[in-house]
Amino acid sequence: MNFADFLFFVEVLVGGLLSGIMYSLVALGLVLIFKASSIFNFAQGALVLFGALTFVLLTEVAGDFWMWTGWLAIGLAAVSAAMYLLYQAQQKGHAGSVKVFADKYLKRVPLFVTAVLLLVLAFFVDGGQNMWRAVFVTMLLFLMLTTAVQSPKWAIGVLLGLAVVALVGDGAVTYRAFAVTLVIVIGMAIAIERIVLRPMVNQEPIILFMATIGLNYVIEGVAQGVWDADVHALDIGIPDVPFNIGGLYLSQFDLWAGFIAAVLVTALAIFFQKTRVGRALRAVADDHQAALSVGIPLKNIWAVVWAAAGIVALVAGLMWGSKLGVQFSISLLAFKALPVIIIGGFTSIPGAIIGGLIVGATEKLFEVFVGLPYFGGGTENWTPYMLGMFFLMFRPQGMFGEKIIERV
Repeated sequence: MNFADFLFFVEVLVGGLLSGIMYSLVALGLVLIFKASSIFNFAQGALVLFGALTFVLLTEVAGDFWMWTGWLAIGLAAVSAAMYLLYQAQQKGHAGSVKVFADKYLKRVPLFVTAVLLLVLAFFVDGGQNMWRAVFVTMLLFLMLTTAVQSPKWAIGVLLGLAVVALVGDGAVTYRAFAVTLVIVIGMAIAIERIVLRPMVNQEPIILFMATIGLNYVIEGVAQGVWDADVHALDIGIPDVPFNIGGLYLSQFDLWAGFIAAVLVTALAIFFQKTRVGRALRAVADDHQAALSVGIPLKNIWAVVWAAAGIVALVAGLMWGSKLGVQFSISLLAFKALPVIIIGGFTSIPGAIIGGLIVGATEKLFEVFVGLPYFGGGTENWTPYMLGMFFLMFRPQGMFGEKIIERV
């Protein structure tokens, strides 16, 4: 092998490793949720699509969308404040009609307000598509934050913040879109855990898995119904041009994407290794019942994990959307993440990183040096699954997964 061939080999290898880091982003969301609740979240790919599509459309919508969003958020913040006052009156044991109303009807207020608002807007307002998009954004946050009257104070703060961003931040389109998208994706992730999966917490794993399959199609349909199903170009300011490093020509976008992914993965690893919440997560992952017995709030830990998975999905969606365009196919990234966590281990955060690097490097090297010369190409898509099958035969728990021995 001469020096030019060696440089080409290194270019292919580095390109594969950088793609593998972005695979690790999607796999990381799967691992976090599986560690905390033993649920394989088939809908993670749909969350990736939802985040990317929401961001790119929020940079393109007309001004009346932000006007609708701001005023709806102010109105719903007022409703949340009224709910909070009623809830406080109920907690203090006030007698009379207030307590009776709070006991019987307060938990139904979010759905009731949503239904009334939608009917009023449908019959009396012709706001067009931007109006309905604004309704979707504000309703999602309101319902998530006030379901079962769990967080009306958070609802007031978040909705008022959304109103300020919508009505004041005309100059910073990208930053405004990112801030709102981040809140929406976190809200969607927490709403999925709280409304859909929490009531089924004691069901068999296969039932929970089937629920996430259904969620996958629901989220994809909602995302493309509220926004649209077109292909959108996404520019996040990183040029996709070659960069010469000592004779190696590497993509600037791949380098930046790899760096951003590495920073996020490192931050999450530090958060879950060094913080109190991270230690609680590890306790929950080891034994749910033991964690509950020492006072760890299981439901709060699940909410934090799903929120983290939502953030990871948004970053992955922005990276892959910038590379491939925001389109339906990026929701299929969950399938590429499957061999990653099979190789690394379903419960290992370092395993998700190492598994992504192995998958990215293997698929690129095999495609360039074996697939193209001997098979005419087309091997890049199935190589990771063959590698995952190999691990399932010889090391089913993955490289860093725990070997579980059950007595019959």
